[in-house]
Amino acid sequence: AASSPKMMENKVFLSFTFYSTILILKMYVIAIITGQVRLRKKAFANPEDALRNGGLQFYRQDPDVERCLRAHRNDMENIFPFLFLGAVYSLLDPSPTVARIHFLIFCVGRIVHTIAYLLQLRAPTRSVAYSVAQLPCFSMALQILLATTPYW
Repeated sequence: AASSPKMMENKVFLSFTFYSTILILKMYVIAIITGQVRLRKKAFANPEDALRNGGLQFYRQDPDVERCLRAHRNDMENIFPFLFLGAVYSLLDPSPTVARIHFLIFCVGRIVHTIAYLLQLRAPTRSVAYSVAQLPCFSMALQILLATTPYW
């Protein structure tokens, strides 16, 4: 493998890297789904795309496209902070098992959130998934603050 031996020693960071990569791939999948919905619904964000696909009348918004965009924006609002928190948390030398549970809960929560969003599952499925995924983030943030408070 091309990774450094030091990185391979940090099991927590490897676990974080695994779950982060899954989440980033999930975000790419939402982007692809958004593009497919745009094509299927003929609702394009740019006039040049509308012209290429039938005319300026297709330079418009669509509720299904907007739903995909909201799911994607919600991912950016939550996954990007997780990437910072998880990376710093990994440096605190937490228990590998406890850390893996943090990362797994966040990852599963975000996947369920996306499925609930895109498939319009009955409330409160999406908000419960959102809330469950926030718990490990708050836990990591608290542990980071406790570890760094002496240096403020």
